[in-house]
Amino acid sequence: MPPPTLAPVPPPLPASELADEILARLVVTYPRAADAERAREMAAYMKGVAPFLGVMSTERRALSRAVLAGLPRPDEADCAAVALRCWRLPEREYHYFAVDYLRRYVRACSSAFLPVARHLVTGASWWDTVDLLAAHVVGGLVAADAGLRRDMDRWIEDDDRWVARTALLHQLRFKDATDTERLFAYCLRQSGHPDFFIRKAVGWCLREYAKTDPGAVRAFVADHSDRLAPLSAREALRNVGA
Repeated sequence: MPPPTLAPVPPPLPASELADEILARLVVTYPRAADAERAREMAAYMKGVAPFLGVMSTERRALSRAVLAGLPRPDEADCAAVALRCWRLPEREYHYFAVDYLRRYVRACSSAFLPVARHLVTGASWWDTVDLLAAHVVGGLVAADAGLRRDMDRWIEDDDRWVARTALLHQLRFKDATDTERLFAYCLRQSGHPDFFIRKAVGWCLREYAKTDPGAVRAFVADHSDRLAPLSAREALRNVGA
């Protein structure tokens, strides 16, 4: 009998006085804007991935600005502490706060932050958090440290669809700096994947790169039409045509 698969060990939670202050403000401020009916609708729309407080995005962002008013810029430990502690709270709005915070301060984080990002990608996973983490956080880390490309080479092979989707999408904002060899190789690696979210991501990352080099994407899709899922090919060529 094979040994049981052990659950991944979560990253250690750093001590952070800044995170203490942010969370103390957050857990008071957000619930004041809760709406039970809206929370049910939001949870249903997100397929029950997490409960919601029912705070709309525009209001949530305004509340977030109030929570952060007067506070200093974080360092990497602060970013990790804020994100990990928000992810321990059940309601999705706290996860959104963490994602927005990391998007804002990803430059404060080094390549050592990648395990934290992976923990967030694989916890309460759905497109609403994974896609922003992929493009803005993981992508930001890889852009700052090209050595992390080797980690992306491992992530694209991962059995977890959200980890593989993150590898596909991490170059969404790279434009001329896109590593096209990896982009196309990743798309081919996952071209036959049965999962909708992977097939969609293949098309999305190609469509985004087509804004930079439409000819390269057209040629890639034409050359590999026998391997790409129809959904992926349609998405890739949506704005540039065949």
